[in-house]
Amino acid sequence: MSLPELIEIMPLKTPVSARITVPGSKSITNRALVLAALADGVVTLEGALWSEDTEVMVNCLRTLGFEIKVEKDPAEAGNRTIVVTGLCGIIPNAGTIEEPVELFVGNAGTAARFLSAFVCLGHGFYRLHGIDRMHERPQASLFESLRELGYRVDSANDKLPVVIHGTGTRSTSCSVRIDQSSQFASALLLSASRGNWDVNISEYNPEQAPYVIMTEELIESFPSKGGTFVIEPDTSSASYFVGTNAIFTDFEPGADTMIDVNHWPKTMWQIDTAFPRFMEIDDAKPARFSRATDLGDSIMTGIALAPLFPAKSFFEDLGRLRVQECERVEALRTELTKCGAKVVEQGDTLTIESNANELQGAEIDTYNDHRMAMCFAVLGLKVPGMKIKNPACVKKTFPNFFQKLAAAPPDGLGVEIRDGATGERLSHDELFAE
Repeated sequence: MSLPELIEIMPLKTPVSARITVPGSKSITNRALVLAALADGVVTLEGALWSEDTEVMVNCLRTLGFEIKVEKDPAEAGNRTIVVTGLCGIIPNAGTIEEPVELFVGNAGTAARFLSAFVCLGHGFYRLHGIDRMHERPQASLFESLRELGYRVDSANDKLPVVIHGTGTRSTSCSVRIDQSSQFASALLLSASRGNWDVNISEYNPEQAPYVIMTEELIESFPSKGGTFVIEPDTSSASYFVGTNAIFTDFEPGADTMIDVNHWPKTMWQIDTAFPRFMEIDDAKPARFSRATDLGDSIMTGIALAPLFPAKSFFEDLGRLRVQECERVEALRTELTKCGAKVVEQGDTLTIESNANELQGAEIDTYNDHRMAMCFAVLGLKVPGMKIKNPACVKKTFPNFFQKLAAAPPDGLGVEIRDGATGERLSHDELFAE
Protein backbone atom coordinates (compact mmCIF):
# COMPACT_ATOMS: atom_id res chain seq x y z
CA MET A 1 0.00 0.00 0.00
CA SER A 2 1.15 3.53 -0.66
CA LEU A 3 -0.04 7.11 -0.60
CA PRO A 4 -2.71 8.06 -3.16
CA GLU A 5 -2.10 10.85 -5.64
CA LEU A 6 -4.23 13.28 -3.62
CA ILE A 7 -4.77 13.44 0.14
CA GLU A 8 -6.78 15.74 2.37
CA ILE A 9 -5.53 16.96 5.74
CA MET A 10 -8.27 17.32 8.36
CA PRO A 11 -7.73 20.22 10.81
CA LEU A 12 -6.97 19.60 14.45
CA LYS A 13 -10.01 20.39 16.60
CA THR A 14 -8.65 19.70 20.07
CA PRO A 15 -5.35 20.43 21.81
CA VAL A 16 -2.51 17.95 21.34
CA SER A 17 0.36 17.08 23.63
CA ALA A 18 3.06 15.10 21.85
CA ARG A 19 6.75 14.28 21.77
CA ILE A 20 7.82 13.53 18.22
CA THR A 21 10.91 11.61 17.15
CA VAL A 22 12.24 13.07 13.92
CA PRO A 23 14.57 11.14 11.57
CA GLY A 24 18.23 12.12 11.27
CA SER A 25 19.56 15.14 9.43
CA LYS A 26 19.83 14.68 5.67
CA SER A 27 22.60 17.26 5.44
CA ILE A 28 24.67 15.54 8.11
CA THR A 29 23.93 12.00 6.88
CA ASN A 30 25.14 12.62 3.32
CA ARG A 31 28.22 14.47 4.52
CA ALA A 32 28.96 11.67 6.98
CA LEU A 33 28.61 9.01 4.27
CA VAL A 34 31.30 10.71 2.18
CA LEU A 35 33.59 11.17 5.18
CA ALA A 36 33.05 7.53 6.18
CA ALA A 37 34.07 6.35 2.70
CA LEU A 38 37.22 8.49 2.99
CA ALA A 39 38.03 7.23 6.50
CA ASP A 40 40.84 4.90 7.46
CA GLY A 41 38.75 2.05 8.84
CA VAL A 42 35.15 1.05 9.59
CA VAL A 43 32.73 3.81 10.56
CA THR A 44 29.30 3.17 12.11
CA LEU A 45 26.74 5.92 11.51
CA GLU A 46 23.95 5.81 14.10
CA GLY A 47 20.67 7.67 13.60
CA ALA A 48 21.32 8.08 9.87
CA LEU A 49 18.36 9.24 7.80
CA TRP A 50 17.01 6.66 5.36
CA SER A 51 15.21 8.50 2.59
CA GLU A 52 15.42 8.92 -1.17
CA ASP A 53 18.36 11.34 -0.97
CA THR A 54 20.44 9.26 1.44
CA GLU A 55 19.60 5.99 -0.32
CA VAL A 56 20.84 7.60 -3.56
CA MET A 57 24.15 8.39 -1.85
CA VAL A 58 24.50 4.87 -0.46
CA ASN A 59 23.73 3.32 -3.85
CA CYS A 60 26.31 5.54 -5.57
CA LEU A 61 29.00 4.66 -3.05
CA ARG A 62 28.23 0.98 -3.50
CA THR A 63 28.50 1.42 -7.28
CA LEU A 64 31.93 2.94 -6.66
CA GLY A 65 32.92 -0.26 -4.83
CA PHE A 66 32.43 0.58 -1.14
CA GLU A 67 31.19 -2.03 1.33
CA ILE A 68 28.17 -0.60 3.15
CA LYS A 69 25.83 -2.42 5.54
CA VAL A 70 22.42 -0.95 6.36
CA GLU A 71 20.39 -2.08 9.37
CA LYS A 72 17.04 -0.85 10.69
CA ASP A 73 16.98 1.48 13.68
CA PRO A 74 14.53 0.17 16.32
CA ALA A 75 14.13 3.66 17.79
CA GLU A 76 13.02 5.41 14.57
CA ALA A 77 11.54 3.87 11.44
CA GLY A 78 12.97 6.68 9.29
CA ASN A 79 16.54 5.99 10.39
CA ARG A 80 19.15 3.34 9.79
CA THR A 81 22.45 2.27 11.30
CA ILE A 82 24.90 2.38 8.41
CA VAL A 83 28.32 0.73 8.56
CA VAL A 84 30.85 1.93 5.96
CA THR A 85 34.29 0.47 5.35
CA GLY A 86 36.49 3.46 4.57
CA LEU A 87 39.36 3.07 2.13
CA CYS A 88 41.60 6.06 2.93
CA GLY A 89 40.64 8.00 -0.19
CA ILE A 90 40.84 5.07 -2.60
CA ILE A 91 37.86 4.57 -4.96
CA PRO A 92 37.81 0.92 -6.06
CA ASN A 93 35.72 1.14 -9.22
CA ALA A 94 36.47 3.24 -12.28
CA GLY A 95 35.25 3.41 -15.86
CA THR A 96 36.59 4.26 -19.28
CA ILE A 97 35.72 7.15 -21.56
CA GLU A 98 33.63 4.69 -23.60
CA GLU A 99 31.95 3.15 -20.52
CA PRO A 100 32.17 5.47 -17.52
CA VAL A 101 30.85 4.41 -14.13
CA GLU A 102 27.20 5.54 -14.06
CA LEU A 103 26.07 7.36 -10.91
CA PHE A 104 22.38 8.27 -10.69
CA VAL A 105 21.82 11.06 -8.15
CA GLY A 106 18.08 11.59 -8.57
CA ASN A 107 17.24 15.12 -7.42
CA ALA A 108 19.69 15.05 -4.52
CA GLY A 109 21.80 18.20 -4.66
CA THR A 110 24.10 16.95 -1.91
CA ALA A 111 24.80 13.70 -3.76
CA ALA A 112 25.35 15.49 -7.08
CA ARG A 113 27.75 18.08 -5.66
CA PHE A 114 29.59 15.95 -3.06
CA LEU A 115 30.18 13.05 -5.46
CA SER A 116 31.40 15.34 -8.25
CA ALA A 117 34.36 16.30 -6.08
CA PHE A 118 34.73 12.86 -4.48
CA VAL A 119 35.16 10.91 -7.76
CA CYS A 120 38.08 13.14 -8.73
CA LEU A 121 40.06 11.04 -6.24
CA GLY A 122 39.49 7.93 -8.37
CA HIS A 123 41.33 6.90 -11.51
CA GLY A 124 38.95 6.74 -14.43
CA PHE A 125 35.74 8.20 -15.83
CA TYR A 126 32.50 8.77 -13.90
CA ARG A 127 29.17 9.97 -15.33
CA LEU A 128 26.76 11.69 -12.92
CA HIS A 129 23.15 12.22 -13.95
CA GLY A 130 19.75 12.61 -12.30
CA ILE A 131 16.14 13.52 -12.96
CA ASP A 132 15.27 16.42 -15.26
CA ARG A 133 15.08 18.99 -12.43
CA MET A 134 18.55 18.01 -11.22
CA HIS A 135 19.83 18.67 -14.74
CA GLU A 136 18.52 22.25 -14.40
CA ARG A 137 20.15 23.01 -11.06
CA PRO A 138 23.41 25.02 -10.93
CA GLN A 139 26.79 23.27 -10.90
CA ALA A 140 29.03 25.71 -12.77
CA SER A 141 30.94 27.13 -9.80
CA LEU A 142 31.87 23.65 -8.59
CA PHE A 143 32.92 22.47 -12.05
CA GLU A 144 35.05 25.59 -12.49
CA SER A 145 36.79 24.84 -9.19
CA LEU A 146 37.44 21.21 -10.14
CA ARG A 147 38.97 22.33 -13.44
CA GLU A 148 41.12 24.82 -11.53
CA LEU A 149 42.39 21.88 -9.49
CA GLY A 150 43.37 20.22 -12.78
CA TYR A 151 40.59 17.69 -13.27
CA ARG A 152 38.77 17.11 -16.53
CA VAL A 153 35.04 17.91 -16.30
CA ASP A 154 32.96 17.36 -19.45
CA SER A 155 29.53 19.01 -19.47
CA ALA A 156 27.65 20.63 -22.34
CA ASN A 157 26.30 23.47 -20.18
CA ASP A 158 28.11 23.17 -16.83
CA LYS A 159 25.18 21.24 -15.39
CA LEU A 160 24.35 17.55 -15.15
CA PRO A 161 24.80 15.18 -16.86
CA VAL A 162 28.57 15.38 -16.50
CA VAL A 163 31.53 13.09 -17.09
CA ILE A 164 34.43 13.57 -14.67
CA HIS A 165 37.89 12.15 -15.21
CA GLY A 166 39.36 11.20 -11.84
CA THR A 167 43.12 11.32 -11.66
CA GLY A 168 43.72 10.99 -7.92
CA THR A 169 45.29 13.44 -5.52
CA ARG A 170 46.75 16.76 -6.65
CA SER A 171 48.75 19.16 -4.47
CA THR A 172 47.07 22.30 -5.72
CA SER A 173 44.52 24.95 -4.85
CA CYS A 174 41.27 26.40 -6.10
CA SER A 175 38.72 29.06 -5.25
CA VAL A 176 34.96 28.52 -5.15
CA ARG A 177 31.91 30.78 -5.19
CA ILE A 178 28.94 29.95 -2.98
CA ASP A 179 26.47 32.61 -4.10
CA GLN A 180 24.17 29.98 -5.66
CA SER A 181 24.85 27.08 -3.32
CA SER A 182 27.11 26.52 -0.32
CA GLN A 183 27.15 22.84 -1.32
CA PHE A 184 29.88 23.69 -3.84
CA ALA A 185 32.28 24.61 -1.04
CA SER A 186 31.16 21.71 1.14
CA ALA A 187 31.79 19.27 -1.71
CA LEU A 188 35.39 20.45 -2.05
CA LEU A 189 36.03 20.61 1.69
CA LEU A 190 34.80 17.04 2.30
CA SER A 191 37.39 15.59 -0.10
CA ALA A 192 40.10 18.25 0.33
CA SER A 193 42.20 16.44 2.92
CA ARG A 194 42.45 13.22 0.91
CA GLY A 195 42.87 15.15 -2.34
CA ASN A 196 45.56 17.41 -0.85
CA TRP A 197 43.61 20.44 -2.07
CA ASP A 198 43.72 23.96 -0.69
CA VAL A 199 40.20 25.38 -1.01
CA ASN A 200 39.60 29.12 -0.86
CA ILE A 201 35.99 30.31 -0.56
CA SER A 202 35.26 33.59 -2.34
CA GLU A 203 33.53 36.35 -0.33
CA TYR A 204 33.24 34.00 2.63
CA ASN A 205 30.94 35.41 5.32
CA PRO A 206 30.48 32.76 8.05
CA GLU A 207 27.12 34.27 9.06
CA GLN A 208 25.83 33.67 5.54
CA ALA A 209 27.36 30.22 5.07
CA PRO A 210 26.03 28.08 7.95
CA TYR A 211 26.17 24.86 5.92
CA VAL A 212 29.87 25.46 5.21
CA ILE A 213 30.42 25.90 8.95
CA MET A 214 28.53 22.62 9.46
CA THR A 215 30.87 20.88 7.02
CA GLU A 216 34.01 22.27 8.66
CA GLU A 217 32.90 21.31 12.17
CA LEU A 218 31.72 17.90 11.03
CA ILE A 219 35.10 17.19 9.44
CA GLU A 220 36.81 18.28 12.65
CA SER A 221 34.75 15.96 14.88
CA PHE A 222 34.43 12.96 12.54
CA PRO A 223 36.17 9.67 13.47
CA SER A 224 38.48 9.62 10.44
CA LYS A 225 40.39 6.60 11.77
CA GLY A 226 37.20 4.59 12.22
CA GLY A 227 34.63 4.50 15.00
CA THR A 228 31.05 5.55 15.69
CA PHE A 229 29.35 8.80 14.73
CA VAL A 230 25.85 9.74 15.94
CA ILE A 231 23.74 11.84 13.58
CA GLU A 232 21.41 14.35 15.18
CA PRO A 233 17.72 14.81 14.24
CA ASP A 234 16.91 16.92 11.21
CA THR A 235 15.77 20.32 12.45
CA SER A 236 14.39 21.32 9.04
CA SER A 237 12.04 18.34 9.31
CA ALA A 238 11.35 19.16 12.96
CA SER A 239 10.17 22.64 11.96
CA TYR A 240 6.82 21.25 10.79
CA PHE A 241 6.01 20.07 14.31
CA VAL A 242 7.55 23.04 16.12
CA GLY A 243 5.65 25.35 13.78
CA THR A 244 2.38 23.72 14.78
CA ASN A 245 2.81 25.17 18.27
CA ALA A 246 2.93 28.69 16.85
CA ILE A 247 -0.40 28.47 15.01
CA PHE A 248 -2.61 27.02 17.73
CA THR A 249 -3.39 29.73 20.26
CA ASP A 250 -7.18 29.65 20.19
CA PHE A 251 -7.94 26.48 22.13
CA GLU A 252 -9.40 26.94 25.60
CA PRO A 253 -7.10 28.58 28.18
CA GLY A 254 -4.65 26.17 29.73
CA ALA A 255 -5.11 23.60 26.99
CA ASP A 256 -2.78 24.86 24.27
CA THR A 257 -1.23 22.43 21.83
CA MET A 258 2.29 21.56 22.98
CA ILE A 259 4.52 19.55 20.68
CA ASP A 260 8.13 18.78 21.57
CA VAL A 261 10.77 17.10 19.45
CA ASN A 262 12.87 14.42 21.12
CA HIS A 263 16.66 14.72 21.26
CA TRP A 264 16.85 18.33 20.09
CA PRO A 265 20.43 18.94 18.88
CA LYS A 266 22.94 20.38 21.31
CA THR A 267 25.19 21.62 18.51
CA MET A 268 24.37 24.48 16.16
CA TRP A 269 25.59 22.61 13.07
CA GLN A 270 22.15 22.93 11.51
CA ILE A 271 20.99 26.51 11.00
CA ASP A 272 17.39 25.39 11.52
CA THR A 273 18.16 24.46 15.11
CA ALA A 274 17.27 28.13 15.73
CA PHE A 275 13.75 27.69 14.31
CA PRO A 276 11.90 27.57 17.69
CA ARG A 277 13.36 30.96 18.62
CA PHE A 278 12.05 32.52 15.43
CA MET A 279 8.58 31.15 16.14
CA GLU A 280 8.38 33.25 19.32
CA ILE A 281 6.53 35.96 17.44
CA ASP A 282 5.71 39.34 18.96
CA ASP A 283 2.03 40.15 18.41
CA ALA A 284 2.71 43.86 18.23
CA LYS A 285 5.20 44.14 15.38
CA PRO A 286 5.98 42.60 11.99
CA ALA A 287 8.33 39.63 11.90
CA ARG A 288 11.43 39.49 9.67
CA PHE A 289 13.26 36.37 8.58
CA SER A 290 16.37 36.03 6.40
CA ARG A 291 17.31 32.92 4.44
CA ALA A 292 20.90 34.17 4.46
CA THR A 293 21.43 34.60 8.20
CA ASP A 294 18.46 33.30 10.19
CA LEU A 295 17.04 30.05 8.83
CA GLY A 296 17.68 27.40 6.20
CA ASP A 297 14.96 25.28 4.60
CA SER A 298 12.72 25.84 7.63
CA ILE A 299 12.09 29.36 6.38
CA MET A 300 9.61 27.67 4.01
CA THR A 301 7.66 26.46 7.05
CA GLY A 302 7.53 30.03 8.32
CA ILE A 303 6.37 31.31 4.93
CA ALA A 304 3.57 28.74 4.68
CA LEU A 305 2.30 29.56 8.17
CA ALA A 306 2.80 33.34 7.95
CA PRO A 307 -0.84 34.18 7.07
CA LEU A 308 -1.73 32.79 10.51
CA PHE A 309 0.75 35.03 12.33
CA PRO A 310 -0.68 38.03 14.22
CA ALA A 311 1.11 40.64 12.08
CA LYS A 312 2.67 41.17 8.67
CA SER A 313 5.81 39.10 7.96
CA PHE A 314 8.82 39.73 5.73
CA PHE A 315 10.91 36.86 4.36
CA GLU A 316 14.13 38.14 2.83
CA ASP A 317 17.21 36.89 0.92
CA LEU A 318 15.26 34.04 -0.70
CA GLY A 319 17.32 33.80 -3.90
CA ARG A 320 18.70 30.32 -3.20
CA LEU A 321 15.18 28.93 -2.86
CA ARG A 322 14.71 29.60 -6.57
CA VAL A 323 17.32 27.01 -7.66
CA GLN A 324 16.47 24.10 -5.39
CA GLU A 325 13.98 21.24 -5.87
CA CYS A 326 11.65 23.70 -7.59
CA GLU A 327 11.44 27.47 -7.97
CA ARG A 328 10.34 27.67 -4.37
CA VAL A 329 9.68 31.40 -4.09
CA GLU A 330 7.25 31.35 -7.00
CA ALA A 331 5.74 28.05 -5.83
CA LEU A 332 5.08 29.31 -2.29
CA ARG A 333 3.54 32.55 -3.55
CA THR A 334 1.34 30.73 -6.06
CA GLU A 335 0.02 28.09 -3.66
CA LEU A 336 -0.52 30.49 -0.75
CA THR A 337 -2.45 32.79 -3.06
CA LYS A 338 -4.70 29.84 -3.96
CA CYS A 339 -5.52 29.60 -0.26
CA GLY A 340 -6.52 33.26 -0.04
CA ALA A 341 -3.27 34.54 1.45
CA LYS A 342 -2.09 38.05 0.61
CA VAL A 343 1.46 37.63 -0.68
CA VAL A 344 3.66 40.16 -2.44
CA GLU A 345 6.85 39.04 -4.22
CA GLN A 346 9.40 41.80 -4.70
CA GLY A 347 12.91 40.80 -5.69
CA ASP A 348 13.94 37.99 -3.36
CA THR A 349 11.52 39.06 -0.61
CA LEU A 350 8.04 37.78 0.16
CA THR A 351 5.76 40.01 2.23
CA ILE A 352 2.79 38.18 3.73
CA GLU A 353 -0.19 39.81 5.43
CA SER A 354 -1.91 38.43 8.49
CA ASN A 355 -5.33 37.22 7.31
CA ALA A 356 -6.10 33.93 9.03
CA ASN A 357 -9.87 34.43 8.85
CA GLU A 358 -9.81 34.77 5.04
CA LEU A 359 -7.97 31.52 4.29
CA GLN A 360 -9.57 28.53 2.63
CA GLY A 361 -8.39 25.12 1.54
CA ALA A 362 -7.15 24.39 -1.97
CA GLU A 363 -5.57 21.63 -4.03
CA ILE A 364 -1.87 22.27 -3.54
CA ASP A 365 0.59 21.56 -6.32
CA THR A 366 3.80 20.29 -4.73
CA TYR A 367 6.05 20.57 -7.82
CA ASN A 368 7.56 17.24 -6.74
CA ASP A 369 9.10 19.15 -3.83
CA HIS A 370 9.03 17.39 -0.48
CA ARG A 371 9.06 20.62 1.52
CA MET A 372 6.11 22.09 -0.35
CA ALA A 373 4.07 19.00 0.58
CA MET A 374 5.01 19.13 4.25
CA CYS A 375 4.61 22.90 4.65
CA PHE A 376 1.08 22.93 3.29
CA ALA A 377 0.13 19.80 5.22
CA VAL A 378 0.92 21.73 8.41
CA LEU A 379 -1.13 24.70 7.18
CA GLY A 380 -3.96 22.18 6.70
CA LEU A 381 -3.93 21.45 10.43
CA LYS A 382 -5.53 24.87 10.81
CA VAL A 383 -7.24 25.57 7.46
CA PRO A 384 -10.05 23.20 6.39
CA GLY A 385 -10.14 21.69 2.92
CA MET A 386 -6.39 21.47 2.32
CA LYS A 387 -5.57 18.82 -0.27
CA ILE A 388 -2.01 17.85 -1.23
CA LYS A 389 -1.14 16.55 -4.69
CA ASN A 390 1.66 13.98 -5.08
CA PRO A 391 2.21 13.66 -1.31
CA ALA A 392 4.64 10.79 -1.86
CA CYS A 393 7.31 13.34 -2.82
CA VAL A 394 8.12 13.55 0.92
CA LYS A 395 10.12 10.33 0.42
CA LYS A 396 13.04 12.57 -0.55
CA THR A 397 13.82 13.35 3.10
CA PHE A 398 10.94 12.22 5.36
CA PRO A 399 9.08 9.16 4.02
CA ASN A 400 7.14 8.58 7.25
CA PHE A 401 6.09 12.24 7.69
CA PHE A 402 2.37 11.61 7.22
CA GLN A 403 2.56 8.62 9.54
CA LYS A 404 3.99 10.97 12.18
CA LEU A 405 1.10 13.39 11.69
CA ALA A 406 -1.49 10.64 11.96
CA ALA A 407 -0.05 8.57 14.83
CA ALA A 408 -1.90 8.83 18.12
CA PRO A 409 -0.39 11.18 20.73
CA PRO A 410 2.11 11.31 22.31
CA ASP A 411 4.04 9.76 19.38
CA GLY A 412 2.12 11.77 16.79
CA LEU A 413 -0.55 14.44 16.42
CA GLY A 414 -3.54 12.18 15.79
CA VAL A 415 -4.38 13.95 12.53
CA GLU A 416 -7.01 12.41 10.26
CA ILE A 417 -5.72 12.11 6.70
CA ARG A 418 -8.10 11.09 3.92
CA ASP A 419 -7.84 9.92 0.36
CA GLY A 420 -8.54 13.11 -1.57
CA ALA A 421 -10.57 11.28 -4.22
CA THR A 422 -12.69 8.90 -2.12
CA GLY A 423 -12.81 10.69 1.24
CA GLU A 424 -11.83 7.50 3.06
CA ARG A 425 -9.51 7.73 6.03
CA LEU A 426 -6.05 6.37 5.27
CA SER A 427 -4.44 3.74 7.46
CA HIS A 428 -0.96 3.88 8.97
CA ASP A 429 0.50 1.66 6.24
CA GLU A 430 -1.12 3.70 3.47
CA LEU A 431 0.59 6.88 4.73
CA PHE A 432 4.17 5.78 4.05
CA ALA A 433 5.80 7.41 1.03
CA GLU A 434 7.41 4.85 -1.28
